[in-house]
Amino acid sequence: MMKRIIPGAAMLYGSLLLAGCAASQKNTGSEQLPSLKEVFSKDFAIGTALNAAQIEEKDPGAAKLVPQQFNMATPENIMKAEVIHPRWNEYNFTLADKLIEYGKKHDIRINGHTLIWHSQLPAFARQIQSVDSFRLFFTNHINTVAGRYSGKVFSWDVVNEALNEDGSMRKSIFLSKLGDDFVIEAFRLAQAASPNTELYYNDYNNEQPAKRAGCIALIKKVQAAGVRIDGVGIQGHWHVGKVPLKDIEESILQYAALGLKVMFTELDIEVLPRNFQGAEVSQRMQNTPAMNPYTNGLPDSVQQQLADDYEALFKLFLKHKDKITRVTFWGVDDGQSWLNGWPIRGRTNYPLLFDRQFKPKPAFFKVIGTKTKS
Repeated sequence: MMKRIIPGAAMLYGSLLLAGCAASQKNTGSEQLPSLKEVFSKDFAIGTALNAAQIEEKDPGAAKLVPQQFNMATPENIMKAEVIHPRWNEYNFTLADKLIEYGKKHDIRINGHTLIWHSQLPAFARQIQSVDSFRLFFTNHINTVAGRYSGKVFSWDVVNEALNEDGSMRKSIFLSKLGDDFVIEAFRLAQAASPNTELYYNDYNNEQPAKRAGCIALIKKVQAAGVRIDGVGIQGHWHVGKVPLKDIEESILQYAALGLKVMFTELDIEVLPRNFQGAEVSQRMQNTPAMNPYTNGLPDSVQQQLADDYEALFKLFLKHKDKITRVTFWGVDDGQSWLNGWPIRGRTNYPLLFDRQFKPKPAFFKVIGTKTKS
């Protein structure tokens, strides 16, 4: 594990920062790197999403890098309902239990993801016709999953992506079966099942004005019902050269004004062409060579823009470190990123701080530099 950056080491880290581009191309051992979690230890937690292989430490590169760089982890898929609750009376806790043990082993706090989401539901739940039966599934799922991990996870994304882009409620199975108050009820149940766990609402594009307004209205509704909600997650799926810094800053201020902790929960910066913004998993695009232009590597100009975007983001995060409690990257390395398979399968994307060989990219050094440069 890396030591803290101390003044006597300033020249070393200055050299690292200046050599960022070169270092990303060399066999730089991760043990030589400054640690994100240590550099930002007095500011906010630094997290990553983990897939099943990484949780089981079957991915050697991630097994080495994650404990050095991150102090929080969010499971990418293994706590979603289709995995953890595949049949009415059957739960599969195998991988989720392994995640808890992984966190204990490496002193990494776990953010549970997610209790209620319209996507990745088990087939049996989508086929329930009776409102009473669906409500029973909803209640049992939250009670069982949140209850099992009470005191074991630090936090839960209780409800994920319940809003449309205009801020209205998404027409999901939860809305159609349970009505507008299903979000309130989800938080009420989670609070009872896991009373000492932080509880969050999580969404994408909720830094955009219309969706932000809807998100604020939804949160106020939960608060007015006397139900605890501790924070809001801004996922942070943005595009290179188009990171909406002004909207992000306004959102930090407005969410914090509600008494909420603010987190950036699924951060990545896409470098490939796309004709829409956000993270709506049902949206797809047709694959053509023009839509996958960087199969042989990222051009220096795009690499530089990516680094500049991450630098600007972290400068903003540090400006509001009194309001932000966590920044989580949606993946450890470029090879793991979901953006290689969405919205077009089989593309080569580069949205994170570490490349496919787990080497730091120029963006990593730019992020570190927001703290270590004088």
